[in-house]
Amino acid sequence: MPAQQKKLIFCTAGVLSFACALGTAAAIGTQLWVRGTILCTTGALLVNATGPELHKFIGEIQYGLFSGQRVRQCGLGGRPFQFSFFPDLLKTIPASIHVSVIVFCTVLIVFALVGAGFFMFNAFGSPYETLHGPVGLYLWSFIACSCGCLIMILFSSEVKIHHLSEKIANFKEGTFTFKTHSEQFANSFWTILVCSLVHFLNALLIRFAGFEFPFSKSKDSGTITGAVDLMY
Repeated sequence: MPAQQKKLIFCTAGVLSFACALGTAAAIGTQLWVRGTILCTTGALLVNATGPELHKFIGEIQYGLFSGQRVRQCGLGGRPFQFSFFPDLLKTIPASIHVSVIVFCTVLIVFALVGAGFFMFNAFGSPYETLHGPVGLYLWSFIACSCGCLIMILFSSEVKIHHLSEKIANFKEGTFTFKTHSEQFANSFWTILVCSLVHFLNALLIRFAGFEFPFSKSKDSGTITGAVDLMY
């Protein structure tokens, strides 16, 4: 492949990696990871609410990795409540999983920036072997993609398996009991998915530029090298 096309591919991959780093950093600070509705089961059972009456007992909830908000509906109108994971909910949520998600988000940002730097270096500099050459580009892309996948797996398990929304909804509630009515992942969660796909795409771009996958050598090159050694 001509050198100009390789530069264009590396520049594109570098810009994509940098955009993923910015997107992940922005996603960490938002409350747009999960959106849902919560049902006040205690209030609904007290008045035996059914059909349209049930909407008076359905509130809203949304949260991110550090904070969120909920609107509790128990038949008397909406009561908004702001909450923070640290330190308010630290004893209520699965803290080890939650902290791991934040750590992997940080690692994803770091390696996305590192990958962007090395892509630009290979586009405008003089690529050399070890971690600055194609092997390094594959490595940074693989680590960033793996971190993105781990973030989605851990956060999904925290929300779905450990019922994070219900734990948040019932935080500091002594009389009323809330149950998750509906929940869905919001924009920030899908941003992580897009970033993971972008890093996987970067690995394909490296291959498209003409570089073999790491640790793969053709048999022909080994045969030619052996013949040259025998000549000398």
